[in-house]
Amino acid sequence: MIRLARNGKKKHPHYRIVVLEKSKRRDGRYIDMLGHYNPKTNPASIHLDKEKYDFWIGKGAQATNTVKSFLGKIE
Repeated sequence: MIRLARNGKKKHPHYRIVVLEKSKRRDGRYIDMLGHYNPKTNPASIHLDKEKYDFWIGKGAQATNTVKSFLGKIE
């Protein structure tokens, strides 16, 4: 599964875009980090390694709707 893992302190979220098992916790141990997302900047900063993303999608990983929406904002 490709999803967001929350980092940062209270009221200042920062997210990593990670690949992890579907049964793992949101902030649990991940397999690979694909990028990061900071919603507090104006506009929100999104960095995603497109090659790694395509690799994991090819392996059968499913991205959440939020991560899928980032693709349209990057291109």
